Amino acid sequence: MPASAGPHRPRGVRPARLLRHLQRLVDSMLPPRCINCRALVDRETALCTDCWPLVDFLAPPVCLCCGFPFEYDPGPADTLCAACTARRPVFDRARAVLVYGELSRRLVLDFKHGDRTWPAPAFGRWLARAGAELVAEADLAVPVPLHRSRLYARRYNQAAMMALALGRETGLAVQPDLLTRRRPTPSQGRLSPSARRRNVRGAFAVRPGCAASAEARRVLLIDDVLTTGATAEECARTLLRAGAAAVDVLTLARVVRPRAET
Repeated sequence: MPASAGPHRPRGVRPARLLRHLQRLVDSMLPPRCINCRALVDRETALCTDCWPLVDFLAPPVCLCCGFPFEYDPGPADTLCAACTARRPVFDRARAVLVYGELSRRLVLDFKHGDRTWPAPAFGRWLARAGAELVAEADLAVPVPLHRSRLYARRYNQAAMMALALGRETGLAVQPDLLTRRRPTPSQGRLSPSARRRNVRGAFAVRPGCAASAEARRVLLIDDVLTTGATAEECARTLLRAGAAAVDVLTLARVVRPRAET
């Protein structure tokens, strides 16, 4: 198994204590600021009291499968939304931290395209909280990969940074390079749901020699935004073909459009 496959955990008390001392020293010289507006806050990579209410955090009740939020409590915790009742996704469950709205969109796009990578620890904490049930049952976290040409241009994979932050927060093992993207796919932004599925069909593969990492294991797939679920489903399909026992999905945000509920 490659070196990147190991769990990303603190290696003892002393390094963790040293990091805390260093963080206090940094905070004393550079006071922590809001990850959105840069106002002073009491904790590094947090939202200030003005920005916090502008972010719509997702919470139950949600669809058991895709995590779509219900406007009212439908009753049993195992209730499915209309879309999942009609067709279950390839993955088992999906959960997200935020509704993809005005402020969260800015946070995601700045993190993804604007070189603002320093909120990654906060995103890792948010993912750990929103996906606690999924994390507790997972054996391994895997980010949705970028094609090498896009990775070269961007210099980092935002999904991998979030997966590593989640691993540091929870102790969950992370393998950033288990999945690869075989070909550069056009942006999904303006495509219809069916076009999105065609766009990513066959676009992913398990890295040669790494299939054993997923075999018989419950994999937690990490990405920035869940829209139609086309990318998440294609990645899940690839992992299941490689022998994964199940695949769950955890994202920073998800698009919430009005739909019929059951």
